[in-house]
Order: sequence, then C-alpha cells, then structure tokens
Amino acid sequence: MATDAGPLPGYEPGQLPAGLPVPPDDGAADHLASCPVPGLALGSTGGGSVDLARLPGRSVVFGYPRTGVPGEAPLVADWDAIPGARGCTPQACDIRDHVGDLLAAGADHVFGLSTQTTAYQQEAVQRLHLPYRLLSDHDLAFTQALRLPTFEAAGQVLLRRLTLVLDDGVVAHAFYPVFPPDSHTAEVLAWLRSNPR
Repeated sequence: MATDAGPLPGYEPGQLPAGLPVPPDDGAADHLASCPVPGLALGSTGGGSVDLARLPGRSVVFGYPRTGVPGEAPLVADWDAIPGARGCTPQACDIRDHVGDLLAAGADHVFGLSTQTTAYQQEAVQRLHLPYRLLSDHDLAFTQALRLPTFEAAGQVLLRRLTLVLDDGVVAHAFYPVFPPDSHTAEVLAWLRSNPR
C-alpha cells in the first residue's frame, strides 16, 4: 500500500496508511459544551436543507475535512502529514456500517458535515452507499458561528475532524480530536449508551 500522499494514479482515499500523525487536542472545541447551534439552513444530500437548531431529538453530527475520489490526487501533496486530515472515506464507511447501532443507541438523526458543496458530497453518498445525509456548510456560516476548529489547504477552509452530539439543537457532547477516524463510531456508541436522554 502506498503511503505517499502525492499525486499518484492509484491513490486510494478509502485506505488508511500506517504512521499517520495523531492530531493534538489544542482546545479548539472546549467551548462547544452546552452551546446552542445556530439556526442556519445547511444544504443536504437528501434534498432541501436541514436546520440543526430546529431539529428535535438527539442528532449525531460527524464533522470531517473532505472526502476524496479514488484515483484523484489529494488536495495537497502533503495531505497525509496534516494531523487528522486523512481518513474521511474510511470514517464515512464506518458510520455507514454502524448507523443502525447509532439509532438503536438513542440517536434520532445521523449526519456528516463538511465545507464541501452538496454536489461534491452527493458523489460520495452514491459511491459509498451512505444511508445518512451529508450536510454542506460551503459558505462557512455554521462553522464560523460555532467557531468550529478548521485548517486551510490549497486555499480551502476545511473542518478539523470532530463529532457533535446535539440534544434539541444544543451540544450535549463534543468529541475532539477524533483519531483514528475509521473506528471512532465505537467511541460515539459507548457515549450514547452511557448517556441516554
């Protein structure tokens, strides 16, 4: 398996290479506990939009930098060297494989969230057969209002990987940093089971 994140013809975003840097806890999500989310319409791959502030019940929102496309080069040549950048496709598939468990553990809604456009996200939903919706914060309004942790690559502002559990539009818990991304769902499940509504 290639571990070089350069523009390789066989670059496969669905595989996690060994030796990825672990993202540090820089405190960038410490302010989120008990924070109400902003009332903003986020484009949805399910059609229309979703306002997380108005959504009743418990929502699990997996924030991620960006999904890649098999065979295409990563956004920047040193993508794998950015702590927490690599792993969106494996994480999306891990959530896909356990979405029923998340719902059984008390989640009423499960979403992915990125700053990519809905059209770009739709490709990932179809290719990966995702049974949950991806939400787009392409204009960064939601990210900026909540002061979510971000980083920049190739002139794009991307979310750092984090997971929010929302109860009636208020942050009940924030997981940050998230690593490794391809087994994080188990951590969320354990929290949900230990913290029923």
